[in-house]
Amino acid sequence: MTIFISPPFGNYINLPETKSIKGSYTLKPRGGLIFQILKTLRLTEINGEYHWINKIGLRNQGIDYGLERYNHQTDILSIAILESNEIEELNKKIPSNVNLEINVSCPNAEKEMTSGGVEVFLNPEREWCCLKLSPCTSTGRVDKYYNDGFRQFHCCNTYPSENGGISGEAVKPHSEKLVKYISDEYPDCQIVAGGGIYNYHNLVRYRNLGATHFSVSTLFFNPVKTFYFFHNYYLTLLCK
Repeated sequence: MTIFISPPFGNYINLPETKSIKGSYTLKPRGGLIFQILKTLRLTEINGEYHWINKIGLRNQGIDYGLERYNHQTDILSIAILESNEIEELNKKIPSNVNLEINVSCPNAEKEMTSGGVEVFLNPEREWCCLKLSPCTSTGRVDKYYNDGFRQFHCCNTYPSENGGISGEAVKPHSEKLVKYISDEYPDCQIVAGGGIYNYHNLVRYRNLGATHFSVSTLFFNPVKTFYFFHNYYLTLLCK
């Protein structure tokens, strides 16, 4: 069991016995990352409930920047592909042993991510070549990814809305559904579950559905919850 720290926090935080997911990086830089985080990442009321919303929209310094700062021991590099003709160049740039998460589901970019042909990144030298799925991913799409050779899935990205990508509780039922389907149908897969993990009980529920690893992000907005969550996580590791 491993805890993954997802963006944007994964870009800045490294903790023992965790993996930091950095990015998502595109082939070319897309400026304005910090400004976009400060401007759009906020707690927003929707239909009487509060949710974390972001419209960061794949602002990043580009894949070359990500590769220069990649630490093989602690990091997973998240990439997002805007055009299918970028796949070949990205595949040439990225060394065959770099751990990857392929983001096929950013809900607040200007256009849909490219997902066809991404199986070229599968390589036995990589410990991780994981697909980050949309909460709206159909079971048929999961089947196709499995048949393409993928055995690692991150369930899942933020939920798309007109306000931006919704994090937290709104994602949980969709992540649970995908985790259970993949676990039931494809027991040889590794599943990273995320969405609404704010305490260790949330993690245990995902684990009972079949998840093997877990991701957190907006948890870090609450230092007290973060402390108790990782306290329980490290106790679990010590007791093994």
